[in-house]
Amino acid sequence: MHTLKVDNITVEVENKKILDQFSLTINSGEIHVIMGPNGTGKSTLSKVIMGDNSYKLQSGNIYFDDQNINELTTDARARLGIFLGMQMPLEIEGVTNADFMRAALHAKEGDNFKLYNFIKKMNQNIELLKMDKEMLHRSINKGFSGGERKKNEILQMYMLEPKVIILDEIDSGLDVDSLKIVGDKVMNFYNQQKPSILLITHYQRLLDYIKPDYVHIMMNGKIIKSGDASLVQIIEHNGYDFFKNNSENIIKES
Repeated sequence: MHTLKVDNITVEVENKKILDQFSLTINSGEIHVIMGPNGTGKSTLSKVIMGDNSYKLQSGNIYFDDQNINELTTDARARLGIFLGMQMPLEIEGVTNADFMRAALHAKEGDNFKLYNFIKKMNQNIELLKMDKEMLHRSINKGFSGGERKKNEILQMYMLEPKVIILDEIDSGLDVDSLKIVGDKVMNFYNQQKPSILLITHYQRLLDYIKPDYVHIMMNGKIIKSGDASLVQIIEHNGYDFFKNNSENIIKES
């Protein structure tokens, strides 16, 4: 049983407050979705959890299980089992996908790393995600389409088998077929491993495949409303302005 706890954090970027006393707890086997308009702090939350130094944690704490991870570097958080599938995956020329994944898995497994097992697992997951095997030998995301980049993030997730998964708009840039593959494979991994999942998205379409336990609406750096999957239907029918215009009453009810 693992728990990610974001406890009352306030975050600033370039002296501008982005997250305002934000709190959220995600346990093993739970899928949480955060939705909200652009600029409300959703991606900031994902980067703060991963330890991006561009974001200044002014107050509050982030815990993985009972360990305070405020001061841990990004790679240390990754070794604990926290994974971020990025909204805009970076292009790294000169480092192949295969070399990158081998180094990452070797760092995780240490003396237990076996090259044969790595190759077998990589090939199985490439096939599972319906990716071109030639992509293994290309520089990371070099010349990849938006859909290929997102599939590459899910490939990394399958290889590293994290305990906490944060997916930041993993659906952006995906066509209908790729969206179904990504959504189905995330749920397949969830059913096998029962990790904690935090999904950041704008659209209901991804939730046709990934079934959340909790949906949170975020505005101005705070969660103003939480509920089950039925909350998505309210967003679809009314938009975020409904919650913005009724935010005072919503906060009192939540």
